[in-house]
Amino acid sequence: MSSNFNYLDLFAGAGGLSEGFIRAGYNPIAHVEMDQAACYTLRTRMAYHHLKDTGNLDQYADYLKGKIDRQEFYDLVSDEIIGSVINVEISDETLRDIFCQIDNVLGNQEINLIIGGPPCQAYSYIGRARCPNRMKGDPRNDLYLLYGKFLKKYKPKYFMFENVPGLLSATNENGEFYLDLMQTLFRKEYGYETELKTLNAKNHGVPQNRKRIILFGRKKNSIKFYPEPDNQELEVSVTEILSDLPALKAGEGTIGPCEINSYDGTWLYEVGIRNDELPVTLHQARTHNKRDREIYKMTVELWNATEGRLRYNELPERLQTHKNKNSFLNRFKVVAGDLPYCHTIVAHIAMDGHYYIHPDINQNRSLTPREAARLQTFPDDYYFESCSGKPARTPAYRQIGNAVPVLLAEKIAKKLKENWEQ
Repeated sequence: MSSNFNYLDLFAGAGGLSEGFIRAGYNPIAHVEMDQAACYTLRTRMAYHHLKDTGNLDQYADYLKGKIDRQEFYDLVSDEIIGSVINVEISDETLRDIFCQIDNVLGNQEINLIIGGPPCQAYSYIGRARCPNRMKGDPRNDLYLLYGKFLKKYKPKYFMFENVPGLLSATNENGEFYLDLMQTLFRKEYGYETELKTLNAKNHGVPQNRKRIILFGRKKNSIKFYPEPDNQELEVSVTEILSDLPALKAGEGTIGPCEINSYDGTWLYEVGIRNDELPVTLHQARTHNKRDREIYKMTVELWNATEGRLRYNELPERLQTHKNKNSFLNRFKVVAGDLPYCHTIVAHIAMDGHYYIHPDINQNRSLTPREAARLQTFPDDYYFESCSGKPARTPAYRQIGNAVPVLLAEKIAKKLKENWEQ
């Protein structure tokens, strides 16, 4: 693999962004992430890539099947691979230690690219709406300053900074736009020209209506280097994307490997989601009480009949349990099976499934982690870890909802390669 494409992933999450860059031929030097479960997921995925490259994926299959535990699995690869995932919160206090750990992994190589995006709650519309002081004074607002210190130390040729559209309007206590502050810092302090676009995943072949701000920087005087992926309209429906996973009622399914149905289409193979050689895990549905199942059925029926969305205050009084009937009225939402994309999957899916109801009225439940992962274009062989080492739905949902769609990341990464030397 060319050393020209070594990268560092900051605020890495479960690795959706990184997976796309690996698939495009880039080489991860290290990942930095504060969430412990996500770090285990990253370590497992780095071990997967090593075993794939060395022709030993049968050992990965044994792990997914529960034949060996996590430590036994990690013992199959080098300490350097496991140690390249750094589980620590990025702060002024931890920065020196993080640099030391990265340098130990880096050796005499160079980092040519830094990717990642700080936690988005401080910039998001919803985060500001729910916070009494609209996130003013939240330390997460200034994480871009720490991102900049990695640029100062490693001086990569490019960087990619990803975040939510709310970043465009987020301001500090002085009324200054954070985006302006970021771009000024990156340009004046560290010598990067920047270009920014708002990309919607659904316009680039991803089955999800998901808008993100993608800011790219390049060293020296540069213009028109933005790696915007080509537009692509999907010719596959959400129903088809989920169709080969076993039908489940609420509470059914398994966290461990499951048998999936035959698939007559081509899309799942073309984008690298379906892999018939490895087990499929995490296809287990939540349990739902009778009230919720009744609401779910009404929600799906309304969409199927009129493509309308159910409003909470339109429910029969006997089904309403919340006192707030003036805001957040779209508490229940079906994933539209007849469209080529669903609405945005976010980390709140870990709290409940009301906003992600399965389109099949007969299944009458919310999405499983594997179904949500497919809509984020994670491969079926991507395994989402928990802290304990035992498979669990909640940390999987959270990691999936926080991720960048793998396919979008891959397309951006490929376009960046085309622009690399221009």
